[in-house]
Amino acid sequence: MIILVAGAAGPTGRAVTRRFTEQGHTVIGVDRSGADGTLPVDLLDLEAVRELAGRIEAEHGRLDGIVHLVGGWRGSKTFAETSLDDWAFLHDLLIRTLQHVTLAFEPLLKASERGRFAIVSAKAAEHPTQGNAAYATAKAAAEAWTLAFADALKDTPATANILVVKALVHDGMRAAAPEKTFPGFTDVDDLAVAVERLWDTDANGTRVDLTG
Repeated sequence: MIILVAGAAGPTGRAVTRRFTEQGHTVIGVDRSGADGTLPVDLLDLEAVRELAGRIEAEHGRLDGIVHLVGGWRGSKTFAETSLDDWAFLHDLLIRTLQHVTLAFEPLLKASERGRFAIVSAKAAEHPTQGNAAYATAKAAAEAWTLAFADALKDTPATANILVVKALVHDGMRAAAPEKTFPGFTDVDDLAVAVERLWDTDANGTRVDLTG
């Protein structure tokens, strides 16, 4: 398959990339930084994302999946201390990049014989806390956008789904804090397996809870 991973330079992106490449698939990794051999594309630039879609179509003729892993977190101790600068940052990171990717790649995904789209959301979207107001709201908006995208795909073989975690953990975090147990966290390698399993189901517009 031909898989696009957005936000591929982070620990989660590397885990998903590794999972698919080990299965013999072609992974096109995109990251604003261009680190780890990824394509340096600014997903906040809609024309740049459309250009990427055109390049993939020209070079590969198809796209079988998109894993949108652009993420980040900002928060505060109390509701009153919430910074709207944090909201602006999260809006761009979690929502605007998602909008650009889905709008630019909708035709390619619809044309796929078994296209899959996935984002990673958080339990915080279901139960926002005062210090998590901006983050939880951005995640909830990203979920709503993805469900609307799923509706756009409903008469095609393609699907869009949401993978829900409490938070993600990787070996680097464990090494940095060996005393922590990270209860309820989802390992990035387990997330990669969950992404791969989306090709085993025709479910569309679902929220897959990975918190255990």
